[in-house]
Amino acid sequence: MALLWVGLGNPEPKMAMNRHNVGFMAIDAIADRHGFQPWRKHFKGLFCEGRIDGERIFALKPLTYMNLSGESVQDAAAFYKLTADDITVFHDELDLAPGRVRVKKGGGAAGHNGLRSMDRMLGTPNYWRVRLGIGHPGAKELVHNHVLGNFAKDDMTWLGPLLDEVADAASLLARGTPEAFMTRVALHAPAP
Repeated sequence: MALLWVGLGNPEPKMAMNRHNVGFMAIDAIADRHGFQPWRKHFKGLFCEGRIDGERIFALKPLTYMNLSGESVQDAAAFYKLTADDITVFHDELDLAPGRVRVKKGGGAAGHNGLRSMDRMLGTPNYWRVRLGIGHPGAKELVHNHVLGNFAKDDMTWLGPLLDEVADAASLLARGTPEAFMTRVALHAPAP
């Protein structure tokens, strides 16, 4: 058995520190911490694999831009014959305070174009989601610039430790204990 873990983001180097790219940051931290193989181009994205607590994990960062992320995910899932239950996506979440993390299975896209694309291409929203809080700017008209804006210098005090804790606690996700993962991250990652 294998699991597909997907980090959502946009591929342009100038977007690397955008709030919208925190999914890329999380999957990079996990792959680095657990000694995954080097990233290589595959499935319209960057792909690598490794093991966490004996579980085979495929890591994927779609290079299709956020709005078409589902194409990359669907290609990888179809190739490895994985179901929605085998897929976990790491993504930014406006409806969570910065630094907060929640895991859930299924649900709506809530305006997130990466999730909307995955729902469309996979034919179901019933995959796992690791929602990484980036906070809401307070007004709908500010959302676009907020998600495509870079994390502020002050954010680094919580963002680095949060990504470290997500990587450290990844074994709990691999074991199928998302509640334990959330608890550990909440207890060990500093709140902004």
